[in-house]
Amino acid sequence: QINKMFGTVVVGVGIAGLARIRDLMNPMPSSPSEHLKLFGFVSRRSFGNINEAKQISLEDALTSKEVHAVFISTENRSHEETIRMFLEAGKHVLVEYPMALSAKAAHELWDMAEQKDKVLHVEHIELLTEEYKQLKKEVTGKDLVKGTLHFTGHVLDENKAGFPAFSGIARLTWLIDLFGDLTVTSATRVMQKDKNYSRMTVHFETTNKKPLTWIEERGPGMRREKKINFCFTSGCLEDFPQAPRSAVGLFMQDQNLFAKKLLGQVSKEELAAEKWRILRCLDLAEVIQQHCEEPEEICS
Repeated sequence: QINKMFGTVVVGVGIAGLARIRDLMNPMPSSPSEHLKLFGFVSRRSFGNINEAKQISLEDALTSKEVHAVFISTENRSHEETIRMFLEAGKHVLVEYPMALSAKAAHELWDMAEQKDKVLHVEHIELLTEEYKQLKKEVTGKDLVKGTLHFTGHVLDENKAGFPAFSGIARLTWLIDLFGDLTVTSATRVMQKDKNYSRMTVHFETTNKKPLTWIEERGPGMRREKKINFCFTSGCLEDFPQAPRSAVGLFMQDQNLFAKKLLGQVSKEELAAEKWRILRCLDLAEVIQQHCEEPEEICS
């Protein structure tokens, strides 16, 4: 594996896709990313070239013997179909979260990757931020009494991004990674269509029966931010711990992790834990969506 090179294509050239192209063209010296070689990119729009990267057809990306892996940076709605195509073509896959907009699809795709012995890697840069790493250090070993994670952000087109439990799965991932497995006790959603406003409120219980709340709120002009209030037996945490800026960009950290998996340098235990976390979050996202979409029972 030492000299093995993996020809890679990027599908979708939005903000993430462009960052992916940049990082593939400028890998960190002596990092696993040096084993990835950008073969080209695929887009519905016509670009010709971006810097030195050449635009290729989807057909070429799927059939070329020189392409071993794909980075999928398209809108959420099309992740599932794109992953399926590339796995069927025998390529390794890196995809931005959420990998699919239903739990069933996610489990099917994961099974397919395992059958074909291909790496299916879901980007979770929210776990790689210094802010999060510091928060995790702060929380580790403490006994939770109750907690809330409240996210606000701009309006998303749900036809493309999916239901908020899926488009906002980064927040759910934080909660599961910080506090272990969760059970949904209730979930509701308030929408004001005329104002383009949406607020989803989810109540969870930890395995120790402690309550956690996740609020995902989006509307015009809302600043993108997260507020936390985690109370422990030792006191409450209401602000993020101070964190240094990372020397290595988040997409580059993620790309190095993917390359490590391709090179067989990630332990079975780590891979199994990651698989559990990703699929568990998608299962929970689906439960949340079902709760929110149930017609309310009218009590007389």
